[in-house]
Amino acid sequence: MKKKGIAGLLVMSMIVAVIGGCGDKGNAPTTAQKNNESQTSGGGNNGSEEVSKYQTTYGTKTFDNVKITVELFDRSNAPDGSTITENKWTQYVNQEMNKVGIQVEFVPVPRWDEVTKMQIMVASQTAPDLTLTYTYPYAEDYFNQGGVWDLAEFIDGKDQAQNMKAYLGEDVINIGRNAENQLYGIVAKRATTAKSNLFLRKDWMDKLNLQIPTTPDELYNVIDQMVHNNPDGRNDTIGGILWNAWNLRMAFSKIAGDPLKVSIASNEEPIQDYYDEGMREYYRFMNKMYNNGLLNQEYYTMSEDNFKSYIVTGAVGFMEYSVNGSVDVMRGSLLKTLQENVSGADIISIPPLKNINDGNQYSAAYAMGGLIAFCPKTASEEKVEACMTYLDWMCTKEGGHVIYHGFEGEHYDYDSNGVPVVKDADYNSKDKDWIRADLFVTGNQGYFATVDDFNACTAKEAPGYEDHVIENYENALIGIINHDTTYTSPSAPGLITDINLVKDEYQVKCITCPTADFDATYDEYLNMLGQAGVQTIIDERTEYYSNNQ
Repeated sequence: MKKKGIAGLLVMSMIVAVIGGCGDKGNAPTTAQKNNESQTSGGGNNGSEEVSKYQTTYGTKTFDNVKITVELFDRSNAPDGSTITENKWTQYVNQEMNKVGIQVEFVPVPRWDEVTKMQIMVASQTAPDLTLTYTYPYAEDYFNQGGVWDLAEFIDGKDQAQNMKAYLGEDVINIGRNAENQLYGIVAKRATTAKSNLFLRKDWMDKLNLQIPTTPDELYNVIDQMVHNNPDGRNDTIGGILWNAWNLRMAFSKIAGDPLKVSIASNEEPIQDYYDEGMREYYRFMNKMYNNGLLNQEYYTMSEDNFKSYIVTGAVGFMEYSVNGSVDVMRGSLLKTLQENVSGADIISIPPLKNINDGNQYSAAYAMGGLIAFCPKTASEEKVEACMTYLDWMCTKEGGHVIYHGFEGEHYDYDSNGVPVVKDADYNSKDKDWIRADLFVTGNQGYFATVDDFNACTAKEAPGYEDHVIENYENALIGIINHDTTYTSPSAPGLITDINLVKDEYQVKCITCPTADFDATYDEYLNMLGQAGVQTIIDERTEYYSNNQ
């Protein structure tokens, strides 16, 4: 929804030019160093099988002090006395990697500018040896242009990346493969596919005697009442702000009940806007909100810090944000801060709204995979081998489990079910929680054996808000679940930049234009998407999913 400063065509032309030239319950994987004590420094399979050229199972090879650069998302949230690259946890990483002759240098990249920064770094041949992104088509496009390593030779051997295979599983690893079985990136495993929540100020609803809305029209009425009859007497009330609109869009979709069409649209906004006729009514709803003063008037230029500041100062009645965003410690424990500023305030999540076309509830959900890590060709062969060893270590209990949960006795104790229970949430928040999710790059939302473990552990990480956490995750997966897909059509990598440029421009125009101009503006948006090649992607996705449902 936010207008991004993507240096689209110029950056992509540079890229083409350069490239063309919580609880483990005893079953979490442990390091191969413990399981393969009989192997020599160079690795091996006790003579029973041919040894792979590259040894990427942590502990089976000692490198000759090789240094790798690894991208690290920076949220500008480092506590006093630490920086994103110099802290207790980056030191722990190097302590453990030094044991096998690897030194890790972290390259900070602002989280919400990661695509722009990635494009610039790849184009200038300065990208880290291990580069990260949530946008798979870019990683695959760089691979198709010859600028990214095929990781299959580093991963697929039976003696290679054994911890990674045990933790991620074949299905997740295969997300990073193309049709030729080439592996262009390593995809992180999601602890849960819950994606997004609709949030409302519960205390305002109670004071105004409002019921939880179940339809878009009811939501509009609730927001209108909050703005015009604000019970706190504020004159700066913002009716609604959206950091994303995944679930709100589902309430207007005309294809949400058709699995084939959902797969074709893939929850990618420009594709869905062009393919799903119901999106016109979603934008009409947003346009009505905007023109009637119920939507933040500068929402499209809002930074996440500004988004959060509106919430914690008590100015916002409705928002859509990442799942559990109201009490998530990594996102700043927003409700806790709000209650410190506004006595009696409360934020609750609500179930997905009923779809205006069929009355069903739909929840958008993530695919099994999170971010993808790839190795640009500027990395040497040895560095790629070391990078894969680093990711393999991240999949161990000594690696990812410690990075995410900390140390037993200091940060957590196990309960009777083997679930880590936080000892001191405030201490953990300052000591590790601010960096853990971004440093642990082989898992999104934590190192866990099961979704049940994740829910139980996460609830206990927010003392006093356990019920909020459980309700947030439950509400995010109510009704018919439409998961994101991971297939990238052949033409998508080459077209995605132009398509996103159109999206960024016209989504703003469609929401902010005068009501009388809405349909003409939306028609222009669809026409421009067509000119940018979106139909080609839809045709390719239609063929693929028609043959693979």
